[in-house]
Amino acid sequence: MSNLLAIHSVGQSLMTFLQNAYPPQLQAIHTCEFKQISSGELDKNSSFETSVTLFLYRVTMNEHLRNLQRRNELGGEQFPLSVDLHYLLTVWGDTPLVEQAIVAWVMQQLNQRPLLDLSALSPEANWSPADYVQVIPAELSTEDMMRIWDALEPPYRLSLSYVARVVRIDAERTPDTRRVLATRFAVETAGPV
Repeated sequence: MSNLLAIHSVGQSLMTFLQNAYPPQLQAIHTCEFKQISSGELDKNSSFETSVTLFLYRVTMNEHLRNLQRRNELGGEQFPLSVDLHYLLTVWGDTPLVEQAIVAWVMQQLNQRPLLDLSALSPEANWSPADYVQVIPAELSTEDMMRIWDALEPPYRLSLSYVARVVRIDAERTPDTRRVLATRFAVETAGPV
């Protein structure tokens, strides 16, 4: 039963996973920070040291799970909101060696572990044991990539596109009460009997 913090939790969990998995041999050569960023942080004055940033640039409704209840849930009218998260994962480095080594390592990690389950998802979203999120590479055309970077202030950086699917955000529970049924009555006086 995930809550409204689920979207943030996925990005944070992904960055925490990569930070914890970053190997000591790469750390000794290229100290790297992994962080989730907002569009406001990508202004001209932002300078990122050697780092990998995760920028959520789009959220879409999942077309296959729209209005589909969770498995093993009894009837009801409250369906979870099912969304896909579109991320731009960007490598910031001073040299081609740093950028390319880190981007290869990140791609390798996400290829080997494409699922974030309860053990990898941060707890603030109140995930259930059945929840998991699949992180897959997304095909983003060069034109679309350039449009994103044109809308942002810093110049283009080496970036990868990934989709995290399916993030299900449960509806807020309402008290278990019966519905109020309204009936209108009209009172008429009858004529003499």
